[in-house]
Amino acid sequence: MTPFPFFFIIVFFCLFPFLPSSSSLHYPYNYSLHIDCGGLSNSTDIFNTTWVSDRYYTGGAISVVSEPLHFQHSQEKTLRYFPISSGKKNCYVIPNLSPGRYQLRTFTVYDNYDGKSHSPSFDVSVEGNVVFQWRSPWHETISRAGAYSDLFFTVSDDEANVCFYSIATDSPVIASLEITQIDPASYLVNDTSILVNYGRFSSGSDQWGPGFSNDTDRFGRSWQSDADFRSKVAGKTTGATVKAISAIKNVINVDRAPNYFPLKLYQSAVTVIGEGGEFLEYQLPVDAKLDYLLWFHFAEIDVSVNKAGKRVFEIVVNGENVSRVDIYKEVGSFAAYDFKYVVKNLSSAELSVRFVPVVGAPVICGLENYAIIPADLKTLPAQVVAMKALKESLKVPDRMGWTGDPCAPTTWDAWEGVTCRSTTNGSLVISQIDLGSQGLKGYISDQIGLLSNLVSLNLSSNSLGGSLPWGLGQKSLVKLDLSNNKFTGPLPDNLASSPLQIVFLNGNALEGQVPEELLSIGVHGGAIDLSGNKGLCGGPTLPDCPLFWSKNGLSTAGKVAIGLSCLVFICVVLLVAYICYKRRQNDYDFGLPHEMMSLAAKRNRYQRQKSLMTLEMESQHAKGFIPTYNAT
Repeated sequence: MTPFPFFFIIVFFCLFPFLPSSSSLHYPYNYSLHIDCGGLSNSTDIFNTTWVSDRYYTGGAISVVSEPLHFQHSQEKTLRYFPISSGKKNCYVIPNLSPGRYQLRTFTVYDNYDGKSHSPSFDVSVEGNVVFQWRSPWHETISRAGAYSDLFFTVSDDEANVCFYSIATDSPVIASLEITQIDPASYLVNDTSILVNYGRFSSGSDQWGPGFSNDTDRFGRSWQSDADFRSKVAGKTTGATVKAISAIKNVINVDRAPNYFPLKLYQSAVTVIGEGGEFLEYQLPVDAKLDYLLWFHFAEIDVSVNKAGKRVFEIVVNGENVSRVDIYKEVGSFAAYDFKYVVKNLSSAELSVRFVPVVGAPVICGLENYAIIPADLKTLPAQVVAMKALKESLKVPDRMGWTGDPCAPTTWDAWEGVTCRSTTNGSLVISQIDLGSQGLKGYISDQIGLLSNLVSLNLSSNSLGGSLPWGLGQKSLVKLDLSNNKFTGPLPDNLASSPLQIVFLNGNALEGQVPEELLSIGVHGGAIDLSGNKGLCGGPTLPDCPLFWSKNGLSTAGKVAIGLSCLVFICVVLLVAYICYKRRQNDYDFGLPHEMMSLAAKRNRYQRQKSLMTLEMESQHAKGFIPTYNAT
C-alpha cells in the first residue's frame, strides 16, 4: 500500500452496523467515548451507542461527505477538517481520563467533500507520538468508502491529545474518534510504547467485529479474513488447498484478562489439505524502520487430534524459526492457546510468517501484527503547564495551533512562534517565544517563571497590559522585547539579576526607578531601550527620580525615613495616652474599710458637737457671761 507506508488500514465499505459500546458489557473498565467528528448534535445509533458532537473538543471546520447515501451511519457522513487558516497543528483534547491503557479507533474518509478531487496529506499523533501518516493520493476505495484504524496507548495524566498536522497546505480530515479504556496490562510491551494495528485477522471466517457483524469483542477490535493476508499454500504437490474448520463446542480459556480475546476468534481455524508437508504463509505489510509485536492465536478444534504429538508445526518469521507448537500438549483440545513474538531489524516492507508442518498439518485461528512505536520526547510537564497558562493569559488565537504538547512530536514544528530544544535528560524545553505583532490583548502569566530554559522572549507590538510578572526574572533569559504594549507598574526586582543582553521595554507605561544593574547592559555591549515610559526615572535618557524615589516608588531611605517618623509619632501618642491615663487614675475615690468609715463618722460627730459648744461660748462671751464648769 504505497500511499500509506507507515501503517496498515482496515477498509470498511460502510454497509455494516457498528457494535454496541463496550461499556454495555460486563467489563471492569467501562469508560468509552464515541465522538462524531463534525456532528452538530449528539445522536444515538441503532445499538444504543451515544455519539457526541465534537464541538467542545477541537477547532477547525465541519463538512459532510459528497455522497452521504453511500454511508449508512451518521457519524460516517460528517467530517471535521482543519484548513491552513486554523494552523498547521490541530488537536482533539479529551479530558477527565483516568491514567491507564486505552484503545483509540478512528474512521477517516475523504469522498471529495471539498470538490477538489485531491485527497490530503497529513500526519496524526497520539500523546505526542506520530502514529498515522496519510499521503496523497489515497487508494480509490479508501478515499471513497473510508477506513478504520486502531491502536493501543497509555495516558499518564488526565487527558488524551489526538493531533493532526498539515503537510504543505492540505487540510487534515477525520470522521469519527472512539476511545475505550482497556486492561492496563493488555498487549503490554512497556509503559510508554504505542501499538499500532498493521493487520489483524481471524482464520476460517469472514470479516467480523465493529463495522462487519454483531459479534462481540470487548476491546472493539475488528477482525479481517485471513484470505486478505494469505500469500500461498505450498508443499510437495500443487494441489494443496486450505481447509476451514469450525469448533463443534465452545472453546475454553477465552475472554480473560488482560487481553479478553473473544470466543469467536477460536471457533474457527484453517489448516492445509494435501499429501503432507504443505505449509501456510502470510505476508504482512510493515515499515522496516519499526519493530513489530506478533500475537498468534491457536486452538485445537479438530476432534481427530486427541493426543500430544499428533499435530506439531514450526513458526518461521522472515526465515527464522521462532517456535515449535504442539497445541494439544500445551492446553489440550478446545482450549485457547496464545503465543507472542517481537520482530526486530527488518530489512523489507513485508513480514513473512510461515507455518511449517512437523507432524500433521499446521493450524491457525488468528494473528495480530502491531507496530511498536517508541515514545517520542515530550516537553517537561512544568513547562507544558506554563505554556498553557500563557496561551490563556495572552489570548493566543486558535489559528496559531497552540494545542497538544508544545514541542512534540519532534518531527513536527513546535507551536507557532515557539522554539524548543532537547536536554541531556531526554526532555524537551522551551527556548524561545516569538509572538511579535500577533494582535495579542491579554497579559503575561506569572507561570512564565516555570520556563527555566527560556532564552528569548518577544511579545512586541501587541496590546498586552498589566504589570510585568515576577516570573520574568529567569536565570536563562538573554533577550527581552516587550516594546510597544500597554504594560504598567514597576520593573520586577529580579529582572536585574537575569543575564539580559538585549532589553526593549520602550513604548509602555512603566514607572519607578530603573535598577543600575539593568542600565549597565548598554555599558557592557548590550542594547537597552526604555524610552516612552513617562513614569520611569533614573536612567541616562530618563528624568531624575524625586527625593527618596526608587524603581518601585519610594527608595529604601525614603521608606526608612517615613518609618522612623511614624515610629516617633506613635511613641508620642502612646506617651500622651499614658499621662492621661495616670491622671485619671489619681482622681478615683477608692472605698475605705468598714472600721475606718465608722471611726470617721464618730470623729465627724465629735467635731460637730465641739463646733456647737464653741459657737455657744462665743455667744455667751459676747453677752459678758462666762459660765463656770467646774463649780460644785
